Amino acid sequence: MGKRQKEGCEDEIEGTGDAWSLKCRNLTPKHRMMRQQLEYNPFVSLILILGMLVIFPGCSGSQNHPERKKARRKEIPLETLIRVNRTLVEQEQTLIKAYIKDNHLDMAQTGTGLWYSIQNQGEGPLVKKGQIVKLGYTINLLNGTHCYSSDSLGVKEFRVGQGGVESGLEEGILLLKNGSKASFIMAPHLAHGLMGDDDKIPARAILWYEVEVLDVTGN
Repeated sequence: MGKRQKEGCEDEIEGTGDAWSLKCRNLTPKHRMMRQQLEYNPFVSLILILGMLVIFPGCSGSQNHPERKKARRKEIPLETLIRVNRTLVEQEQTLIKAYIKDNHLDMAQTGTGLWYSIQNQGEGPLVKKGQIVKLGYTINLLNGTHCYSSDSLGVKEFRVGQGGVESGLEEGILLLKNGSKASFIMAPHLAHGLMGDDDKIPARAILWYEVEVLDVTGN
């Protein structure tokens, strides 16, 4: 077993060959804060995962190759990952604001970056977590490209708060009531992220999401 000291934590490498692990402890407050930012922002975490895949492409082949040993020791600073994420989010928000302005839309924004406009508020109480919702919907890209709709795929039905749909939809549905009609603009971190859905939604796509709440059941 070997140890090496780095800024913010002490790293401990165990094992040899393919069986090795890296542990980090004694985080400074600065690095603890950055780690929390990664934990609570799935978009940043995905960037980190992709970065690690580039840096650690695998352990196949010769384990003693000096270039691989050198590459294995490289790391992407957390500050860099956070800065890249912030830049991407700012670029996306610039595109969204331009779209809203060009189309003369009246939309509000939540703290997560979800944009919404409610055309018909519906009746009764707001939807809450644990309830089952049935939605009519249409999903387009900001350039007008049609992706999916309930007209062709059927009504979307899900239990609020249990996943299985875009996180932006999970958040937006809580602003609505039975019978509501609304439009959402979802940045990638609220929709299908860096990779898209491997079908009609491309990588880093911003979505225009129109919904109608057809039914709400449950407590």
